[in-house]
Amino acid sequence: MDAAEYALMDAVEDRMWWYRALRARIVTALEDRPGAPGPLLDAGCGTGGMVAALLAAGITRPIVAFDYVAEAATRARAKTGLPIAVGDITCQPYPDASFGAAISLDVLGHRSLEPPAALAELHRVLAPGGTLILNLPAFEWLKSAHDARVHNARRFTTRSIRALLGSAGFTAIDAGYWNALLLPLMVLQRKVMAREPGGASDVAAFPPWLDASLHGVTVVEHWLARRRLRYPAGGSVLVVATRP
Repeated sequence: MDAAEYALMDAVEDRMWWYRALRARIVTALEDRPGAPGPLLDAGCGTGGMVAALLAAGITRPIVAFDYVAEAATRARAKTGLPIAVGDITCQPYPDASFGAAISLDVLGHRSLEPPAALAELHRVLAPGGTLILNLPAFEWLKSAHDARVHNARRFTTRSIRALLGSAGFTAIDAGYWNALLLPLMVLQRKVMAREPGGASDVAAFPPWLDASLHGVTVVEHWLARRRLRYPAGGSVLVVATRP
């Protein structure tokens, strides 16, 4: 990811509507499927916003986190107070079955890795019965200047990630789209307003009224999803799976 993107992420992820919406979904997923006993791994924690949110939510299990980029790990240490490591998701230093659950948010699309290798390592470090939660960018046709800024090489569908997880040995795979109600605005922003290679990042400090409005839409969407409403498309794919 470009250094400027890390600075943007670090500055706004505690309040920007999209990050708040993602955090709500991860907390819900962990509540619904906590996995096996043991620590929680955040594989590719970025600047630490998700870890900080989990700590603020009162999570009681130990949290271990790392990021591939030293700058991100440094920012995450400052944000969380935890000893965030620098590491590679495809070659992790942890023993087999070290974690009861793992999250990896918007990492598998990165150009520096191959998803099968990353999933094999996540399978290895999870204990039997462990939960894996992934968030992924959806649909190749949604690629934009923002993907280039964050070094994102691929986007996913529910079908493609189910196939990858099944091949890696995961079971009980639940994959669904979110950021669905705002997808038309996302298409407008990415394909019309910021379609040039040097287009602005999707990460930004929005005016408070706009941020609150966008977040409100995601709250309604999340409420409907909790009642098993499925969306045919969305800006992201959220996946929960089990390491048998």
